[in-house]
Amino acid sequence: MFTGEYQHTLDGKGRVIIPSRLRDGLGDRFMVTRGFEKCLLVYPNSEWVRLEQKLKHLPFTKSDSRKFKRLFFSGAMEVEADKQGRVLIPQNLRDYANIEKEVMFIGVSNYVEVWDEAAWKEYFGEANENYEEIAEELVDFDL
Repeated sequence: MFTGEYQHTLDGKGRVIIPSRLRDGLGDRFMVTRGFEKCLLVYPNSEWVRLEQKLKHLPFTKSDSRKFKRLFFSGAMEVEADKQGRVLIPQNLRDYANIEKEVMFIGVSNYVEVWDEAAWKEYFGEANENYEEIAEELVDFDL
């Protein structure tokens, strides 16, 4: 399970150190793709396979299914950590998430999100104001 917030900095080559607390669960090779709210989603290969299996069953006759799969999978890249635990975040994904220098890694149970630090702080501030209301909406899920 992935939890916590971790701040790191991109180097001049677009590489970033994967926080050690996340590295073990992700492994040396893992998948990165476009996420939601302009973040990146990072999946260990085992979770990626499960997700891919679910998504391939979306009906190809539905336009929204085709659009989602195209956007989700076209942005996906397998990345590999070097001996120092660094990975190169592909330029197209850095552009999508507006990541320039300061990066936040957010553990979200079975996957990790990667945010531009300023974007994360803004998102967190807005969502935190409604945290209790959001929780109330989730009561139906037996939390």
